[in-house]
Amino acid sequence: MKDAAKLVGVDYRTIKLGIESGTIPTVQLGPRRMIPRVPLLRAFGVDVR
Repeated sequence: MKDAAKLVGVDYRTIKLGIESGTIPTVQLGPRRMIPRVPLLRAFGVDVR
């Protein structure tokens, strides 16, 4: 979460709340929960082509 937060320039708690509420989609890969990059960027209004 902290890497994702740094990538988009927000506090990691914002990412955590977004994941918990379902606003930010995640994928479970074994023991790790991953955030797909494009949906995360779109969630914060970053234009991704």
